[in-house]
Amino acid sequence: MDKELKIVIADDHQMFIDGIRSLLKKEVQLNFVHEALNGEDAFSYLSKNEVNLLITDISMPGMSGTELTKKVKAEFSDIKVLVLTMFNDPAIINDILQSEAEGYILKNTGKQELLSAINKIMDDGTYYSNEVMNLMLKHNKKKSILTETKEELTARELEILKLVCEELTTAAIAEKLFISPRTVETHRKNIIEKTKVKTIVGLIKYAFENNLIA
Repeated sequence: MDKELKIVIADDHQMFIDGIRSLLKKEVQLNFVHEALNGEDAFSYLSKNEVNLLITDISMPGMSGTELTKKVKAEFSDIKVLVLTMFNDPAIINDILQSEAEGYILKNTGKQELLSAINKIMDDGTYYSNEVMNLMLKHNKKKSILTETKEELTARELEILKLVCEELTTAAIAEKLFISPRTVETHRKNIIEKTKVKTIVGLIKYAFENNLIA
């Protein structure tokens, strides 16, 4: 990650914000951190200042982290959003996924996973932790109604979609499937055309909605 971070941390626990700030100062190129104890303060600051990453909790007084994430992604789509929370409710995770936030990890994570998530997101990737993905998979298996896919994907496209959802790079997918990176990119292009989805987060959302990940 080469970008200098301009971060807003939204959490109603000052001690937690202090801990994240201290960690980031030691580990990343940090331009500034704005602290917000509620969603309204965070959104007000984001609307007036140049910020490239929002780290937010879910439960806050007034505007929740879910509402904040939806507003930010709707109005300032270039700002990356990482949800860092104790909430492991699949319904909440799904709401965040629907808003196309770049990441969701739980507060029981270690500092290395937090740093990995930030690095991945700031390199234009996504980071939904394994624990979060597993919660969504279990939740989806309980659903009785399947969403109809927009256009049927081929077996190879489904295979690649699953690997994309595991956040593998084009090179890693090519190596795993013994095909060229160019072939992977062709399949990805076809997947995007069929699903009408343009972002990796959108593809993950599409896969969950259509029960394409097992």
